[in-house]
Amino acid sequence: MRGLGAHEIVIESPNHDTSLSRLRDEEVAQVLRAYVARITDLKKDRRFKYVSVFRNQGALAGQDMEHPHSQITATPFIPRRVVYKLRSFQQYYALKERCILCDISAEETSHQVRTVDWDDQFVAFCPFASRVPYEIWILPLNHHSSFEEDVATWERQLRLAHFLKSILQRLETVCPSYHLVLSTTPNVAAKYDRKQHWSTLAEDFHWHFEILPASEPKSKSYSMKEVYYNSVRPELAAEELRSAGARVVEKA
Repeated sequence: MRGLGAHEIVIESPNHDTSLSRLRDEEVAQVLRAYVARITDLKKDRRFKYVSVFRNQGALAGQDMEHPHSQITATPFIPRRVVYKLRSFQQYYALKERCILCDISAEETSHQVRTVDWDDQFVAFCPFASRVPYEIWILPLNHHSSFEEDVATWERQLRLAHFLKSILQRLETVCPSYHLVLSTTPNVAAKYDRKQHWSTLAEDFHWHFEILPASEPKSKSYSMKEVYYNSVRPELAAEELRSAGARVVEKA
């Protein structure tokens, strides 16, 4: 593999002592707009097979600069964990002819046990098999595989910004440090082999954010080669985060 790639920093605010959750909705929307613009541009380079967007907040999450920022990387390969996810989504679609995250979001909003919040466009929930305490996934209720295509308008960016900020405010009441990772489609214009691995990508994949808190125990998570131990049940975590939302509203 050649030493090829891109690494970019998104400066989220001119204010050094703030966080994404404390910005105005319009400012968070500008951050999302930067994600869209940079992913779209980097995918024009056919040497890049995947573009990753992530942010680490807090020392426990490995934040390497105090100023609020996100990071974007483009690589000539698809990261191994992303490949596992893509294959799992593909296999579920081959079996059910439905998107797995569409099924999961429908179930979560129906039972409302692990949901943290939802509106007419987005849902946030603690996954059934959460890897760490208070893990949260955020995704659109309507199916869309590509973040940068789905969140291309200012109105959509503003709606997602408001929703994302609300979820981060809830999370920070129980854990101020976290990893946030965006999962979107690989670069379908890249130089793939002839097998066309992701032919059903538009139907089987569903973009989403994964937020993994990084905290001292209360409950210490344990992992070994993708096997995790987490003693805080997602149902309890979701209940606490829902309650945290009421406290956030009161403070506002």
